[in-house]
Amino acid sequence: MDSLVTIIVPVYNAEKYLNRCVDSILSQDYPNFELLLMDDGSTDASGAICDAYGQKDARVKVVHKENSGVSDTRNQALDMAKGSYIQFLDSDDWIVPEATRLLVRSMEQYECDMVIADFYRVSGERLSQKGDIEEDKVMTRQEFAACMIEDPADFYYGVLWNKLYRREIIEAHKIRMDVSISWCEDFLFNLEYIRHAASFYALQVPVYYYRKRRGSLATQGMNIGNTVRMKINIFEYYNGFYKDVYDQEDYSNIKRQVYSFFWAAAKDGSVLPGAKRLGEERRQLLREELEGDMPVMLLYRYRQLLEYQLSFLAGKNSLSREETLLLYAVFECQNVKSAKRLSALTGLSLRKVHLCLQSLVKKKLLEMMPDKDAEKKERLRIGLGTEADAIRKDFELLQAEWENVCLAGFSEAERELCKSMQARAKENVIRFLAKETIKS
Repeated sequence: MDSLVTIIVPVYNAEKYLNRCVDSILSQDYPNFELLLMDDGSTDASGAICDAYGQKDARVKVVHKENSGVSDTRNQALDMAKGSYIQFLDSDDWIVPEATRLLVRSMEQYECDMVIADFYRVSGERLSQKGDIEEDKVMTRQEFAACMIEDPADFYYGVLWNKLYRREIIEAHKIRMDVSISWCEDFLFNLEYIRHAASFYALQVPVYYYRKRRGSLATQGMNIGNTVRMKINIFEYYNGFYKDVYDQEDYSNIKRQVYSFFWAAAKDGSVLPGAKRLGEERRQLLREELEGDMPVMLLYRYRQLLEYQLSFLAGKNSLSREETLLLYAVFECQNVKSAKRLSALTGLSLRKVHLCLQSLVKKKLLEMMPDKDAEKKERLRIGLGTEADAIRKDFELLQAEWENVCLAGFSEAERELCKSMQARAKENVIRFLAKETIKS
């Protein structure tokens, strides 16, 4: 993945949160992006903060302009953009370190026109994950529209910042924000984009931290009369969108749902009691915890990398960390013949392995199969089940990303040499351990 991504951040009097936002972008493990910091006439220190970032990182381009509102600011940024893909952030929010990589990977792996992702809804010091689509497949325009019609006012569909767009579609159809309105302009942009996009993929991993802001429609407690008057202004476009997406007969069947847009309330996802405390949602490691060259530290680093990658797959597939680790052990070894062996491979207790096996077999992600190599036919081995195709693909990507992380910056010749040396080192260890085992 080396496609250029244009990341657009409108900035207006955001000095309190701007550093966290920009730092999260510059810390992305996908380095090929340009960051457009659009200072919309800020009267605080935001402009100076933007300039400081522009001076220390060539990927950051700063624009200072007269205040004209967020929609016009985004439009000016789109006019400047050079990337193949467009990603938006708000200046008081932030993203996870792998956000851009996961969005681009999904776009290119599934050859789709839009990626829409889960996000974290932050309130004070607590957060919860917000998503909507559970389909793990590429969706057509009509399939995506069918999901959206169930809850059209949900932030998941309406906002810009949990999505990745193809700039060629935006430019080919001159899609821009409507500067004449100050409500639902993001949603109208999305509707126009969806009208011209053919395929969609839902990334069921939270990549964005959205902090609920005072003064937004979600916090204003607007009365029904005002809400309806504003919605009437955009309903004609919304209604026309579904008339275009569906044929006349199908539209007649969903017309009642289309009109439910009138009483749908804007929802950004609530933070429920028992939600995680901010900072506990991800594994926190300091660099000094990972230093050291002795065998114990080598194993620790690799274990942390594996758990870091598996944690995203666990969330995406609604599995526990232990279940995901168990599945990956079966996937990698392919011929596991006992729960005791799985316990040794994963480091999980035998009791925990049995509990996970029961759950995964029930979900048809694992199954017990006859062991063809066994002398007695009643012997069984553990293999991936009939419902494991999606997670098998995830594991294949994990293996490719593991190699990319470990060999980042290596030339092809260096990669081949490193793999050869690793293979020799592995064989030496196997030979030594096998010999010692035989002796004992």
